Amino acid sequence: MKKCFWLLTMSLTVTLLAVSQFGCATPPRNTSNANMATPEATPDRAAIEKELLRIENDWPRALKERDAEAIRRVEADDIVEIIPDGSLTSKAQDVADMQAGTLSADSWEIAEAKVTILDSDAAFVSGRSIIKGGKVKGPNGKTTDISGEYRFIDTFARRDGQWKLVGSAAVKIQQTGAASTKPSPLPSVKASPSPTAKPSPTAKASPTARASPTAKMPPPPPAKKTP
Repeated sequence: MKKCFWLLTMSLTVTLLAVSQFGCATPPRNTSNANMATPEATPDRAAIEKELLRIENDWPRALKERDAEAIRRVEADDIVEIIPDGSLTSKAQDVADMQAGTLSADSWEIAEAKVTILDSDAAFVSGRSIIKGGKVKGPNGKTTDISGEYRFIDTFARRDGQWKLVGSAAVKIQQTGAASTKPSPLPSVKASPSPTAKPSPTAKASPTARASPTAKMPPPPPAKKTP
């Protein structure tokens, strides 16, 4: 009986040791891919460029039709916008100006637009705005002519799958093209000195009148001798 009890005790002990060594052991973790970075998706450059150029080239139409909804759709709520006079404006102000027709132009052309893609969700567009017959009404009702050419840069970010304008700045081009150089005035032609007047020839002294030869008096006739 004791022998059976001893064998049972040994059997339980061995079983417990086996379970503690193998049954409860934590399986090794596969860490082969733990530190591998997820590859970043390659941006669809053609699609991004097409969409941003579409937004930029739609601006003249939106201005002409006073399409305030286009402003609400494209501009981010936290946009930072610097206008040519150096002051800041906001999305709310842009929407109000569009609805009121504060800004107008006979012609507004976007030229030399270039898209620079930073990644799948960030890019900026640079180019020129050519404005003809442009006018803006100030708070005092005074109209200012804004015709001319401007350089602009617009920064876009993709948010919730939509491209939003988050930053914009524009400056007026003071002089287009290469600086024209005024031709230097031709040096005045120096007047040739008048030829020195030749001295009038010295009048030759009139020849000294020769003294008329003394008339030779004939000798007196010889005196006649008295006989």
